[in-house]
Amino acid sequence: MLYRKISKVIEDHLKSKNDSIMLIDGARQVGKTFIIREVGKKLFKNFVEINMIEDNEGSGLFRNVTKVDDFLLRLSMVAGEKLGDHDDTLIFIDEIQQYPALITLLKFLRTDGRYTYIASGSLLGVQMNFISSIPMGSIKQVHMYPLDFEEFLIANGVGKEALEEQKRLFDKEISPDAETHTFFLDLFRKYLLTGGLPDAINEYLKSRNIHKIRAIQDETRAFYAMDAARYDKENKLKVERLFNVIPSTMENKKKRLIVRRIEEKRGKTFSDYSDELTYVVNSGIALEVDAISNPSYPLAETETKSLLKLYMNDPGILSSIFYGDNIKAILDDENSINLGAIYETAVACQLKANGFKLFYYDNKSKGEVDFLIDDTKSLSVIPIEVKSGRDYMIHSSLNAFTSNADYGIKKAYVLSNDGTVKRKGIITYIPVYWTMFICPQSFSEAELIIP
Repeated sequence: MLYRKISKVIEDHLKSKNDSIMLIDGARQVGKTFIIREVGKKLFKNFVEINMIEDNEGSGLFRNVTKVDDFLLRLSMVAGEKLGDHDDTLIFIDEIQQYPALITLLKFLRTDGRYTYIASGSLLGVQMNFISSIPMGSIKQVHMYPLDFEEFLIANGVGKEALEEQKRLFDKEISPDAETHTFFLDLFRKYLLTGGLPDAINEYLKSRNIHKIRAIQDETRAFYAMDAARYDKENKLKVERLFNVIPSTMENKKKRLIVRRIEEKRGKTFSDYSDELTYVVNSGIALEVDAISNPSYPLAETETKSLLKLYMNDPGILSSIFYGDNIKAILDDENSINLGAIYETAVACQLKANGFKLFYYDNKSKGEVDFLIDDTKSLSVIPIEVKSGRDYMIHSSLNAFTSNADYGIKKAYVLSNDGTVKRKGIITYIPVYWTMFICPQSFSEAELIIP
């Protein structure tokens, strides 16, 4: 079984006295159902799982349920003797977005308190926009991503002690030894091939066959298109075209989404595709990175929605589109191949999984910086540049950005293939795989006390 960090989040919630219902959303094939099933069966004597897409395609038993009594009656029909009480029975409502009324009903199921509940869905981020009565306070919504690089390392047998040592080196800004760097960089490149889809990683661990891995990634992309059709038949093609234009956008120098390319129609603006943009982001199949031209903390106050980057939600899917079954492009470090888009996608996925809202710097006169994140502890902005080549110390835009006193920058990172950690002024150069350690700053117990 693949280790997932979210399993502890789920377990801690189900063990706590918090009676809110956990609602886990995320794109298809990221492992939501599997991990809930594993944790639920471990913690509860009685585990009842109901998939609402299967219900809709079958008997439709729960299709028109809007009342607690009706839900419980139908539940007893499918669960039988598996129903105990609140402490020993977990009801798992999978693909709950199929019946939006059930999301509203969660509030009343919680109040009823007869059983413990957990729910998940592939399009919850989209569906929530159309629910008039969201049970705020009754649900705890958590987003699940594909496996990040740290989880990939654990899947490959890298132990806790080795990861803790890498974290210590990161914190102290000490270079790993050459052999260790080669080891981690090799696994990072393999992660660029497999990505974080659980089925793709399991296939890699089983066969190492890139063709079989690509088949899983291609199938997942097809599932995304199917979900788009299910969400909005009328605008299905627009959603598909928007999703399919992301890879070609990533090949451009600026990697910024150009609206005209979605349908090759002049005069179109972002407002013409607001629903489609909301879909690809809220469904979890793409990551949104908003532009900032004059940054200040917090970044959300100065974002510019008219300049947008969209990244694929998984670096393996992007590398499949770019290179197919050819693994040499990534593993052999060929000079003729620019891996910038793949590297940036991996970094974006890791930072999102770490809990950051992502931005980038775009200024006509001063250039562009790949990523900006908030540092809540220092109340400042951290710029991040991603370099896939050997010229990683050349970054005129980052230099201009960090030297601007108005921005108040205290720390910056350049991520690259180089294993030598060094600092020049406020810029720290670290190996790209250490992105997994760039996390929101935690506070000490003393700092949490209000004087």
